[in-house]
Amino acid sequence: MLEKEGKIRIPAGCAISGIFSKSGKRINGESIIKSISIMHDRSNGLGGGFAGYGIYPQYKEYYAFHVFYDTDSAKNECEAFLDRHFDIVDMSKIPTRPHKNITDIPLIWRYFVTPRPTKLASSQLDEKEFVSRCVIKINTHIDGAYVFSSGKNMGVFKAVGFPEDVGEFYRLEDYQAYCWTCHGRYPTNTPGWWGGAHPFAMLDYSIVHNGEISSYDANRRTVEMYGYNCTLLTDTEVITYIFDYLVRKQGLTLTEAANTIAAPFWSTIAKLPEEERSRMTYLRNKYSGCLITGPFSILLGFEGGMMALNDRLKLRSMVIGEKDDMAYVASEESAIRLIEPDLDRVWAPKGGEPVIFTLNDGVEI
Repeated sequence: MLEKEGKIRIPAGCAISGIFSKSGKRINGESIIKSISIMHDRSNGLGGGFAGYGIYPQYKEYYAFHVFYDTDSAKNECEAFLDRHFDIVDMSKIPTRPHKNITDIPLIWRYFVTPRPTKLASSQLDEKEFVSRCVIKINTHIDGAYVFSSGKNMGVFKAVGFPEDVGEFYRLEDYQAYCWTCHGRYPTNTPGWWGGAHPFAMLDYSIVHNGEISSYDANRRTVEMYGYNCTLLTDTEVITYIFDYLVRKQGLTLTEAANTIAAPFWSTIAKLPEEERSRMTYLRNKYSGCLITGPFSILLGFEGGMMALNDRLKLRSMVIGEKDDMAYVASEESAIRLIEPDLDRVWAPKGGEPVIFTLNDGVEI
């Protein structure tokens, strides 16, 4: 597979797609697999993956850890760590089916957990910070173990392969979600491996990303100052941590986070009304290390919503469609039309313009 990366160059490679139901209607994974499959040529088989929200209603109060293991000893060490820090209410292999195009498969396990009250109290951390630090510790200190999903009532499913094959491998038709995001990966700077496929996730935030950010080193140094460890050497991991830091830790709104990551030009800020100019200036100065440069289109999944965001210069394609209560985002309009040909509205957002979809008021998940 690694030879293939050196022989094929797809300048506009990578594909993203997302489906969101504002009414909370849950849809099985067949539609999102169908959507991403039409963009097959944007991928090269080195990575594909999906995130689904609302897929574990019976365990919605528990954190769902999806974990890759290289060895049984890594699994034993990780489970001992989990048992010390969490109450494990259920654990099992993640169901898969044999697939001729998915090979070199690690051990793939799932745990539904909640922090042990005594451990949480002694940590003097809030619950989400406690969980995120435990995830980072596993991923940096237990060799051969990687927690690749850790949110409530959501899960990431990813592998080395084309995304449609990955979806079939994980039997996504058996899952029901009000939000699906997915990615077909063309790795620009890193080899294809299971942990390096998209989506990247921290707690309930997940990112799929088409593009390549030139500010990686500055962004990595910034998030590592705030306790994150970037072990994967890929820009999308950094984007995930930036959102977690800005929204969860700093309390910014999603729009403010978007205006930090894809910040307006200084010349644009200078023309804004005074109050807005003051706010934008504050964000650009205080969070300068979170400014992302380079071409990107991003889909952020989070509890109860989905956000689409282009870079300020709009160097990567992104199309959005709506039909009744449904919202669709994809790299190409064909990926939306394939699953919903009769759209009420279709458009391409402006560069740096966040498009946010959330559940209707009163919808419970």
